[in-house]
Amino acid sequence: MADAALLAVVAVGSVFGAAALVRAGWPRRSPAAAILLWQALGLAAGLATVGALICLGTPGGGPGLGHILLRTGTPAQAGAAFLLPAHIGSVPALVAAFRLTCVAAGLTLFASLCWVLVAASAAAVQARRRQRALLSLLAHGDPKVPGALVVDYPTAAAYCLPGLRSKIVVSVGTLELLRPAELAAVLAHERAHLRERHDLVLLPFTALRRAFPRSATCAGAHRAVALLVEMLADDRALRARPARELASALVRFGTAGACAAPAGALAVGEGEVAARVVRLLQPVRPLPGPVVAGICLAAALLAAAPVTLLVL
Repeated sequence: MADAALLAVVAVGSVFGAAALVRAGWPRRSPAAAILLWQALGLAAGLATVGALICLGTPGGGPGLGHILLRTGTPAQAGAAFLLPAHIGSVPALVAAFRLTCVAAGLTLFASLCWVLVAASAAAVQARRRQRALLSLLAHGDPKVPGALVVDYPTAAAYCLPGLRSKIVVSVGTLELLRPAELAAVLAHERAHLRERHDLVLLPFTALRRAFPRSATCAGAHRAVALLVEMLADDRALRARPARELASALVRFGTAGACAAPAGALAVGEGEVAARVVRLLQPVRPLPGPVVAGICLAAALLAAAPVTLLVL
């Protein structure tokens, strides 16, 4: 029971930590570290909840999976010994039913979390496949934007399609709206998304938002990570272009009513444009190196905690 209580503390603490991180101001000073902490919070909350339920279904004071595996020799035997201990027949029927219910609930939750992640991945892949098929018919190259595709659409739009056959897409409206320097900054932003696979960073949070559409915590986490991903791409674009060019492009997109990105894509004009423009024009100092290292260490310990409690 002690392990179950500790795992429950980790799960509840991760939820409260996520709520605090949504309101925090420091993530904008170090988006990469904040994203890592978000990933650790999500992983810890899921694994700790599953682990707490499974531990509630096992006798208190029993050895963990790691010790049982050393004793039994095979993962299958270890799982059977862990979930269905030998003396389960000696406990009252109500207690045995409670334990089995907890184990079933934990395994069901784990399977559900895996399923929503797979489903979200499949939906994104399918949406990108459809978009590529449309682009093969409607898009064309343009010397003004080497390496990108242009669609004959009057409204401003600029986005990227991640994947093995990644593409950057801009509309004719974008070419008419932006100056060459601003367009170059936008392309640098989109290349950063593709190069660092920010779509994979956002995918688990998209899956959680779809799985729990009424959860304010999941919705807040998705919004926060989506904004941090855009800020991270902004920072990468600043390595090649001045901040004022990208900020000016964002303002033009915002005032022109740019189109939203299609499903499975990442667009430059998403994620609280006003906050990003302020951050570009009034930059704040990044977090000191030791602070970033501490955040990364905390994220690693947080992600490892539920696994350690369940196995040992």
